[in-house]
Amino acid sequence: MSNETMNPSMEDFASMLDASLETNPMSEGSVIKGLVTAVEKDYVMVDVGLKTEGRVALREFYTPGSNDTVKVGDHVDVYLERVENALGDAVISRDKARREETWIKMAKVHETEEPVQGAIVGRVKGGFTVDLGGLNAFLPGSQVDIRPIRDIAPLMNIEQPFMILKMDRARGNIVVSRRAILEESRAEQRAELVGQLAEGEAREGVVKNITDYGAFVDLGGIDGLLHVTDMSWRRISHPSQVLAVGDTIMVKIVRINPETQRISLGMKQLQEDPWLAASAKYTVGSRHTGTVTNIADYGAFIELEEGVEGLVHVSEMSWTKKNVHPGKIVSTSQEVDVEVLEVDEEKRRISLGIKQTQANPWDDFSTRYPVGTIIKGEVRSVTEFGLFIGLDGDIDGMAHLSDLSWDKSGEDALKDYKKGDEVEAKILEIDADKERISLGVKQLVKDTGAASGIGRNSTVTCIVTKVDANGLEVSFGEENEISAYIRKNDLSRERSEQRPERFAVGDKVDARVIKHDRKTRQYTLSIRALEIAEEKEAVEQYGSADSGASLGDILGAALKDQ
Repeated sequence: MSNETMNPSMEDFASMLDASLETNPMSEGSVIKGLVTAVEKDYVMVDVGLKTEGRVALREFYTPGSNDTVKVGDHVDVYLERVENALGDAVISRDKARREETWIKMAKVHETEEPVQGAIVGRVKGGFTVDLGGLNAFLPGSQVDIRPIRDIAPLMNIEQPFMILKMDRARGNIVVSRRAILEESRAEQRAELVGQLAEGEAREGVVKNITDYGAFVDLGGIDGLLHVTDMSWRRISHPSQVLAVGDTIMVKIVRINPETQRISLGMKQLQEDPWLAASAKYTVGSRHTGTVTNIADYGAFIELEEGVEGLVHVSEMSWTKKNVHPGKIVSTSQEVDVEVLEVDEEKRRISLGIKQTQANPWDDFSTRYPVGTIIKGEVRSVTEFGLFIGLDGDIDGMAHLSDLSWDKSGEDALKDYKKGDEVEAKILEIDADKERISLGVKQLVKDTGAASGIGRNSTVTCIVTKVDANGLEVSFGEENEISAYIRKNDLSRERSEQRPERFAVGDKVDARVIKHDRKTRQYTLSIRALEIAEEKEAVEQYGSADSGASLGDILGAALKDQ
């Protein structure tokens, strides 16, 4: 080959080099333009100006998924680390140049929130490595897809879009997301599908998932929520009672939220509301048979028909069982007869009663056992105010402590009884409306005080049974069965004689009854009152103070006649 033949090519290289020097300032740590002067087996020689060349590994000129080749005469961007090393060569890198280039490009893309192209090339702790055209980024495992993926192999080494979530130039970190791209795409598709739906229309769907609160139904690329309360007019405790995954069902689009694009569905809305006819069918006083669907502390819910339930309050369950849990009276799934007590159409509530369908034991008791009847019963409880006695019909009657004994009162009368004792009593009063039956025990025995005929202003002869500083305890009657007390100031008309110590146990004294409480059978006696009464009687019979006779004369004459 002659020199003339080679001169043109040499001149071409010289002109290229000059042009490169004009636009290629030599600055270490920056990206500069270079000219490929030779391509060898493993290296590419690049002239970076000032007759300085650098060697770059051939592999740095290839990117994953690309068929690019490099040839002599190509202008390439390289990163100049040092102008000259010990061998006099420039230290350059194509990879670093590409990374610098990519950083600048990625920063602009991140600002505009545009997607970038990359390929998943490896797996690291917590995620994957993505090559963004020479720049490595981190893809967290949670950002690979909308749903967890077990096998990611089909996604490896395939160029696809990613969204940059975070960039840290100082640390050289970039975090990307594939999931954000998918969600954006799905949001666009969802918006398009939502635009094809209208509130109030009926659609066919497939049950995709069931939760405690409802079911998600696929309407053909978009899901809607069918809440458990919208599945049926009747009470449903769990959606699985009505639906199963994979079921094809007809639903009505109840509501579409334009902001969140959430779709609410309903099944019961495709059926007639049973409450529309409930008020006419379930009138106050009418009786029906229903099924117990739920039991609460305050009562039981009764299904009268599908979609129509009523509540039986615990107070309306039994005539006789008070303060017990409803579960001890009825059980779930049990059929019961009920009576409608109240209907509230606006609140969709029906109040029911069970006891109203049964005979009132209080009315029945008054028919079988009229006032005055003597009955027997077991003491169910002893209280501070009397006894509760069990009677026929599982009802209770009460004997007040004032009706337990003629002679004893208060706690003394209660001491004779305990729970479980069988007692005999007389029916004193029946009030069916208030569910009360009054009983008396003392009415079964003779009231000795009342039968004696001893009443107020009667004169009695007493026997002193006890002497104390305040007066005398005495007894009187045919068998001295009646007890009474004479107070100190009632012992005599004369103050000097009002001394209890003048008397001894066993003495007989006459006294006048000044008070008699027939209910408690308590007597109050007075010797002083008797003396005054006798004086008055004597004055009326034998004279007066005006006649000139003295009191001694009058009493003497009276005693003489006696």
